[in-house]
Amino acid sequence: MVPILSLWLPILLAAVLVFVGSSIIHMVLKYHQSDFGQVDNEDDVMADLRKYAIQPGDYFMPYARGTKEMQSPEYLEKQDKGPRIVMTVMPNGSSFMGASLAQWFVYSLVVGVFAAYVAGRALGPGAEYMEVFRFTGTTAFAGYALALLQGSIWWKKSWASTLKSVFDGLIYALLTAGAFGWLWP
Repeated sequence: MVPILSLWLPILLAAVLVFVGSSIIHMVLKYHQSDFGQVDNEDDVMADLRKYAIQPGDYFMPYARGTKEMQSPEYLEKQDKGPRIVMTVMPNGSSFMGASLAQWFVYSLVVGVFAAYVAGRALGPGAEYMEVFRFTGTTAFAGYALALLQGSIWWKKSWASTLKSVFDGLIYALLTAGAFGWLWP
């Protein structure tokens, strides 16, 4: 067993590697640019939505307050007419990437802590590189990728976009596993 506090360096290095790796994926490779489509007549649609001053948050349309309402003829008609929408409204103004990047780094630290915990309980000091790699990589993959599948299953997010993000999760898991394997006490 390895105490989690003795794994602070691989946790930190893994988060830095994932941060750099994700930056390369999004700023250099740019294969996520096709994850979202553009609405025809975007300016008109935005102007129409602006009238309603929709507050930032997550929305589902048509919306039903329960299963009884979901079975009503009025709700079923709304569904048939469409559009059916799952929508996130963000605050107006310029995107402030700094806060999102900081949150991403903290998230990467959290995934590293979980990988350290699982491997630290399963392995002792001096464990072989591939054993450390296997435990930390599997845990990191679960943290970075598996929950993403729910978006396509339940909210109809594009499977292509989701699978690209799962692939990213695999890359992040490999970077995490490499850091832990290299720096394991």
